[in-house]
Amino acid sequence: MSQGYAIELYFDPALENQVLKAWNVLARRQISTQLIEIESRPHITLFSSPYFDPSKLENIVKNFSPKQESLPLSFGSIGSLPSDDNVLFLAPTPTLSLLQFHSQLFDAMKKEGIEIAEEHRPDTWIPYCPVAEEVPKTRMGEAFTVLRDLKLPVAGYAMEIALVEYPPVREVFSFVLGNTVEP
Repeated sequence: MSQGYAIELYFDPALENQVLKAWNVLARRQISTQLIEIESRPHITLFSSPYFDPSKLENIVKNFSPKQESLPLSFGSIGSLPSDDNVLFLAPTPTLSLLQFHSQLFDAMKKEGIEIAEEHRPDTWIPYCPVAEEVPKTRMGEAFTVLRDLKLPVAGYAMEIALVEYPPVREVFSFVLGNTVEP
């Protein structure tokens, strides 16, 4: 896995715990422990890049986050990405508020001259919450079955936006959405 940075949306504690249950079931069955091992946290990735200036992003996110409210999220389906990483995920309903949030962040970053890869542009971005990475191909069917046993949909709120460095995951900074006063 290559090194890099990502801007991630974090969830309220109840929703985060629902996602962690999925991670733990998959780990107990020895299907995938990758997200636990890299010390990740349940999230939706808004942007990812192998290189850029974190301080430049901090100013963008610091100015962006107070203008945003917590976002209602509902994860009602499971899926897989067509990649070698064998990622399984929970897919949120792509609500207008989630898509606008992403688009506004994209615009703020673009305005500051930050180069954004195709998969993170508003017209091609697929929002998802990873629940397993590096699942052996021979166990993908079993992993899907385990995830289908979850009581979907799981719902809650995106409450926080963060910049992380990975792997392992290390939070560089985070801001609560709609919070105009720094703690």
